[in-house]
Amino acid sequence: MPQPNQASGSNPAGVFALFALPRAIARFSRAAEWRHGHILRAIPLERRAPRPVMRSVQTLAFGAPAPAPAAAADNLTSEESHTLHSDAHLIRHPAAKEEGWSLPPHVRAWSSRVPTFANILRYRLEEGFSLGQALILVIYTAVLVYAGFLKSNPFADPLRTGFVAMSQIPVVYLLATKNNLLGMFVGLGYEKLNYIHRYAGTLLVVASNVHSLGYIYQWTIDHTFSKYVRTPEIIWAFVALISLDLLFLFSLHSSDDGRTMYSTGSHIVFFILFLPAVHGHQPSVWPYVIAAGGAIGLDYLIRLMKTRVPQLNAGWRAGQHVRIRILSSAMGWIGWAESHPFTIATAAKTPEGMVLLCKKTGGWTGRLYEMAKVAGYGTDESTFGRMVQVMIEGPYGGPGHCVYASYSAAMFVVGGSGITFALSAVQDILQRDSEGASRVKIIEVIWSVQDSASLTPLVPQLVALIQQSVYAPLKISVYYTRACEKPPGKDFLPPGLTLTAGRPKVAKVLDAVMSRAVSYGSGVKASMDITGVIVGVCGPVGLSDEVAQVISQVDAGRRWAVGGIEMHEEIFGW
Repeated sequence: MPQPNQASGSNPAGVFALFALPRAIARFSRAAEWRHGHILRAIPLERRAPRPVMRSVQTLAFGAPAPAPAAAADNLTSEESHTLHSDAHLIRHPAAKEEGWSLPPHVRAWSSRVPTFANILRYRLEEGFSLGQALILVIYTAVLVYAGFLKSNPFADPLRTGFVAMSQIPVVYLLATKNNLLGMFVGLGYEKLNYIHRYAGTLLVVASNVHSLGYIYQWTIDHTFSKYVRTPEIIWAFVALISLDLLFLFSLHSSDDGRTMYSTGSHIVFFILFLPAVHGHQPSVWPYVIAAGGAIGLDYLIRLMKTRVPQLNAGWRAGQHVRIRILSSAMGWIGWAESHPFTIATAAKTPEGMVLLCKKTGGWTGRLYEMAKVAGYGTDESTFGRMVQVMIEGPYGGPGHCVYASYSAAMFVVGGSGITFALSAVQDILQRDSEGASRVKIIEVIWSVQDSASLTPLVPQLVALIQQSVYAPLKISVYYTRACEKPPGKDFLPPGLTLTAGRPKVAKVLDAVMSRAVSYGSGVKASMDITGVIVGVCGPVGLSDEVAQVISQVDAGRRWAVGGIEMHEEIFGW
């Protein structure tokens, strides 16, 4: 009897895990990394005396006229305004070394070592889908096709395709979990492996239907269909097949917003029903059913352990997200059952704790907005807002084994609510920099929005970050694409924060960032090795595709001079 292909997907996963091992070792060589990115918690914060700053900082009142230097910066673009910054303020105070100055180790990613090959794999075949992803799926398909067709005809030997389908059950269920070993080994969040889960699920559906049609064809030819269809094993087979097909159809229906269908429970119901049904059909598959059920059970156990209710201020890494569940009848009859992902907008161990920025974009967030703006629910009658119980699950995703503070330069290109990713990453770098634990020499943020009014609520926070960038200059450039009758005033913007109409010239900004990272030659960071540029992207799929193309067009000589360019993506819509 042919044996199921148990190795499908394991060999490529082992190769990726091997490539990720050096960076994992470098990251976890620091004890602090073991305490971040896994479990959310609340810790008492230690009050520290402010570090001496070797420059005068002028506090700007929100909406107040800016001092004269800001006026000079009004008409400058991001790449031009770097000349306004002086390197004198970047000289680290001598006390830094006495306080335990420890730089993070840096290991170049394979994409920096073989940039030509990485650029080829990064090439977009369609929006949000790269050649590298396609290659993985092609190899995956080839393995299953080989297993299904080797010396076999699916219609003459439908048992073979049944074994192929059976081998995919643990893979599909494992990749459906938010806490899986594969993601831990390769340093990728569940959202970045979701495309493999969807594709493996499709192959499972195809193989199961081919397996079923093969037997139906044989029974029809032999005039035994009515005989077999009454047996318990075949009844369970049809239950399993119908569950699988309905699950697939609902997944197609929810492709534009998968979260909506997951929240109604249809996906989960069919997912759970399939396992006992396939076991009832063929009891010999119990090891695969146990493996799949074990993966789901372990995932829900870990998710329960990672769920918190009280105030939180530690345990996550910059760029990670959490899933929140609002326990209020104001969210609708089943609103409490829905959990939605939001990127954390702050670094860990900060006085304000965990901050999430939510944008009104759909039904669930619309109800959240309406609930939040209702007055009269606080302790004071004049209080604007409402106190509700929120369950927070996470953290998930994030940069994996990549440590932003280990690079010479950091550039973040974000769109819309993707600014939350940049805020947490920049705050984390500045926090590490103040402790003498960062190699970053320059930080650049590009934020694209439709309406210039989106900048207004965040001006105080952005100004505070610029003022905190004592040892690594921070430049924030905001671009708005929607035309307005009255262009916004820029008098209230301080040096380092610009507002410009149109789309950003990402290539020009990246070139300026590389030039400064290479030519930087003053202060305590002058003697540091050049360790490359990290480019973080968060926003619509098209934005990520654009940045990937810009990176692939960088001259090879400049790429090597700066120590390589790496890209980390946090994309909407998964």
